[in-house]
Amino acid sequence: MTSERICSLLPSATEIVCVLGLTDRLVAVTHECDFPPEVLAKPRVTASAFDSAGMTSRQIDSAVRASLAQEATIYHLDRDLLEEVRPDLVLTQDLCEVCAVGPEEVQKVMRSLRVPPRMVSLEPTSLNEVLDSILLVGRLTGAEDVALKVVAARRDRLNKVRELVKGSEVVRVLTLEWTDPVFAGGHWLPEMVEVAGGHDVLGIAGRPSEQFTWPSVLSSDPDVVIAMPCGFDLERSTLEMRRTTFPDEWYELRAVRSGRVYVVDGSAYFNRPGPRLVDGVEIVARILHSDCGLRTPPGSWMRYEAAADLMPLPS
Repeated sequence: MTSERICSLLPSATEIVCVLGLTDRLVAVTHECDFPPEVLAKPRVTASAFDSAGMTSRQIDSAVRASLAQEATIYHLDRDLLEEVRPDLVLTQDLCEVCAVGPEEVQKVMRSLRVPPRMVSLEPTSLNEVLDSILLVGRLTGAEDVALKVVAARRDRLNKVRELVKGSEVVRVLTLEWTDPVFAGGHWLPEMVEVAGGHDVLGIAGRPSEQFTWPSVLSSDPDVVIAMPCGFDLERSTLEMRRTTFPDEWYELRAVRSGRVYVVDGSAYFNRPGPRLVDGVEIVARILHSDCGLRTPPGSWMRYEAAADLMPLPS
């Protein structure tokens, strides 16, 4: 049965629905769904348990841990609005308790609706599984032919990157998915680095992001550091890097001494398991191998020193 009224509880699922040309079928999205721009006008059925806009990375981490301990989720669902928009398909996840409404909350609310919708959980942990998620949403919505074309085009782009960096020196990369405390990227991020001609010095492909101590980070001594704090755009990522108190040894890392520390729009191109991860791979390839000839989206990445000059700390 083809779903006609879709509720997305994930920014990545929202992007998948839209890349399949089904934006008009979206009857509700989350408060974090911001791409493509057309979804900004959609009803929002989630809210955060706290406002992180003025908080530091450390404060956000503490608030997340407290909310998860007390309520098992950091988001809330608007049951009344869900009853009003009447979705027949809800796209959700159980991969990361920080990235979306917790599964228990979702199930409880959906079961309470007069007509409970079908719930499908998207759980990708690799690039291939992200592409499989696009195919799955295509099958659920009757857009399988479009999904096959979307996936084929992205596989072609990934193969092109592999060919462009083939034979180049493998660059050792530290992916910072949070700065205070320090988390190195996991799941699909190490694979993205590998496709782009690098080696992630701390992250493990297919495994969740992991917290590390500063000594572990420093001992990895990467050639390149890419800061991609989860959920932050380029400007906010730069701000969090500037707010971070790095140990003295940080400035002795080869990446720091050679000026090869970069900030990226993590929210758009790295943190969400959606179609734009392929753009993220191209961004990493451009960072690691500047002569590869790939074009990247404007405002998607910068060398940290340049970004810091453009985006000073607020007074």
